Amino acid sequence: MTIPSATGISSYTIERAEGAAGSFAQAGTVTAPATAGTLTYDDTGLKVQTLYRYRVLAVRSGLSSTPSSEVSATTLPFGSFSKTITGDVTTNTTWYADTAYTLAGFIHVTGNATLTIQPGTVIKGNEGSALFVLRGSKILAVGRADAPIVMTSSKAVGSRRAGDWGGLIIVGNATTNKTGANPEVEGTGTDGTTVASGKNYTITYGGGTNDADDSGELRYVRVEFAGFAPRANQELNSFTFAAVGSGTRLSYLQALYGLDDAFEWFGGTVNATNLVSYETGDDHFDMSEGYRGRLQFLIGMQSATVNINPLPGQNVATDPQGIENDGCDGAGCTNGFNSNPFNVPVVANFTLVGTGNSSVGSGTSGGIGMLLRRGTGGYYVNGVLARWPRAAFSVRDQDTYTRGGGTATPDLASADLAIRNVSYYESTNVFETGSARFSFDASANNIAAGTGTGAAAFTAFPATITDATTVSAFDWTPASGSSIATGGLSPFTGKLLTAGGTAVTGTAYRGAAAPGGAKWWQGWTTYAQK
Repeated sequence: MTIPSATGISSYTIERAEGAAGSFAQAGTVTAPATAGTLTYDDTGLKVQTLYRYRVLAVRSGLSSTPSSEVSATTLPFGSFSKTITGDVTTNTTWYADTAYTLAGFIHVTGNATLTIQPGTVIKGNEGSALFVLRGSKILAVGRADAPIVMTSSKAVGSRRAGDWGGLIIVGNATTNKTGANPEVEGTGTDGTTVASGKNYTITYGGGTNDADDSGELRYVRVEFAGFAPRANQELNSFTFAAVGSGTRLSYLQALYGLDDAFEWFGGTVNATNLVSYETGDDHFDMSEGYRGRLQFLIGMQSATVNINPLPGQNVATDPQGIENDGCDGAGCTNGFNSNPFNVPVVANFTLVGTGNSSVGSGTSGGIGMLLRRGTGGYYVNGVLARWPRAAFSVRDQDTYTRGGGTATPDLASADLAIRNVSYYESTNVFETGSARFSFDASANNIAAGTGTGAAAFTAFPATITDATTVSAFDWTPASGSSIATGGLSPFTGKLLTAGGTAVTGTAYRGAAAPGGAKWWQGWTTYAQK
């Protein structure tokens, strides 16, 4: 709105009321100029298709005038307009909820710019598109439970598939353990190394030095039908966090029906809470290359093999897991699996559910609830693993086992790897067996077999998953009498306490939902398979 300003006024108070009969409350203030003129006030946080009434009070010498006469306006529906984005974002930019944006190319937020995305905004990706937020730049995508920000396929509902577009990639300035090389974000560089707006130029993420780096904030954001492969067998993830620092804020994020990993971290220290992965082509949660962030309240659900966009070079992974964590592997690992900093995340209060069928959604070597290998450490506590057909856990090599002190009973006072207070259901093997496979003592680490089926552990678990509305039928709260309603590790001690800090704390229960607590995943997630 515009406000005519008079000489001698110090500021103006804007009051807002919702609907024809709502009461007025202060919405904001604007400072008046020294001389008469016209001011502009842009309101935020509004509902769509809603009538709002406004009035203004002038402030001088600390005293307010009587309110002005009212003016009113009705907000537009989400996506009333459309805009195609073809070039990189190089200056501070806002994407508005009244506009549906289509990405036509590989779009980079660069040049220390900030991309702000309003609650309820829909962003659609064409084939051969992705959204990158590069080092030094930021994204402020802060949605609401009633107005999540949705990044999805540009194809019509009913014909969408995994791999339709590339997903969201954030590159920060935190440290990784790939110190011997400057690693490239997988799939980038198909258009070479020359920076050209909208093109898929090479993106690297090595050499970071600031573990407190701030890449912005994501809250109530969904990424759907991502995982496009710019190169053969190099699919992008739904969410990629490469060397992202702890100054970045991540909460209430959903990855839905992506072709590669739902959430993947390459090094860095960013924390995250309240993450949901419904269906993915590869791993639900993947951490490697020295990731030391703290994650709490994670849901991963797999019911089927994803239906992919049949483009050249795109394939469903052969080894999808619930969690797949690696220390360091390949070029750039100057000390092999033992490269510093070690991969030591804290992962607490997770509920990861597989298909229960080794031939569905498990590839030829997947179907494991938690796979730890290549020298990874980490603390995995207060979790639930259900229906992982090959094994609940897999500890794959001596270097990984050594992170736990080289013993079946890791000591939290000294170990960099521990699994504590985790329940498992419907897995033939607790720990994967075979050559170079290790296990921890289940009793000593409070790793317990649940009673009955995995589905019965929760308040509501639909027998048939058919459409987008099915998500409302899930209730991950522990069922009445379920053993996961208790048995959590609290308080934390030793190195787990130090690693968790104030970001992650112990709970009396296991899994992603508190008995009698908020059903935090409802209202902003979906379960659409096409």
